[in-house]
Amino acid sequence: MTTPATIAPHAGIGLKPQHYDDILRDHPAFGFLEVHAENYMGAGGPPHHYLARIREHYPLSLHGVALSIGGDRPLDTAHLARLKSLVERYEPGLFSEHLAWSTHEDAYLSDLLPLPYTAATLAHVCAHVDEAQEAVGRTLLLENPSTYVQFSESSMGEIEFLREIVARTGCGLLLDVNNVFVQAMNHHFDPRAYIDDFPVEHVGEIHLAGHDERFDDAGAQLLIDAHGSPIADPVWSLFEHTIARSGPVPTLIERDADVPPLDDLIAEAERAEAILTSATGRKKSCLAAAE
Repeated sequence: MTTPATIAPHAGIGLKPQHYDDILRDHPAFGFLEVHAENYMGAGGPPHHYLARIREHYPLSLHGVALSIGGDRPLDTAHLARLKSLVERYEPGLFSEHLAWSTHEDAYLSDLLPLPYTAATLAHVCAHVDEAQEAVGRTLLLENPSTYVQFSESSMGEIEFLREIVARTGCGLLLDVNNVFVQAMNHHFDPRAYIDDFPVEHVGEIHLAGHDERFDDAGAQLLIDAHGSPIADPVWSLFEHTIARSGPVPTLIERDADVPPLDDLIAEAERAEAILTSATGRKKSCLAAAE
């Protein structure tokens, strides 16, 4: 039996070791902190020392990056057991993973690679989502990918694929707004139309991050989901559009490379919080008008 994931709809940041002491000293007003599960799979040591203390003050979101939900081999049962242990130890409000694969035979690839959207892939992914939810005992939020190629054999669109996974497994979704923008620019579609079609009623968390702008061999623009820079203005605009549809949702500021001082992340979290608060006000106004 899985437990639904829940955290109050406020803004949070990813927890980084360079900010442990600042957070424990100052207790900034974050809605939650998110940790990458794989960084806390050892039995003890400094990571658990700090995380246990921080957990006393903040809700946690547990975000996996190595389960390889889309991989063609069986899920790693030892990895699932470690995830379950983390969930039992820290009781995170949210548990998420990626719609991607990162394993081949016995090798682990340090990237989150895309999938063709076919009936066979759908059945395979759903089986893995079911297995992960059953093993960990939590509802899984599945994150939409950032991609740089598309598969000619795909027989359905990404949103249809995600809708089917939710319908078959009962999982939720993690909507990465930066991933939507990156894909839209790389594959030439309207990111707002994507958001308008997205099943926001199943979204349990939103991610915001920065991206890099590069150019391919033909000189065409290519955006990379790099998590190493501030959130770009078009992504903020797309986030506002998303929240206008979904209402307030727990929202994470992601920064995994070139991690800045904590104050910089606080500023971005405060900007996200203002957008969430504004959406709450609009929702209350609409309810009052309806009454």
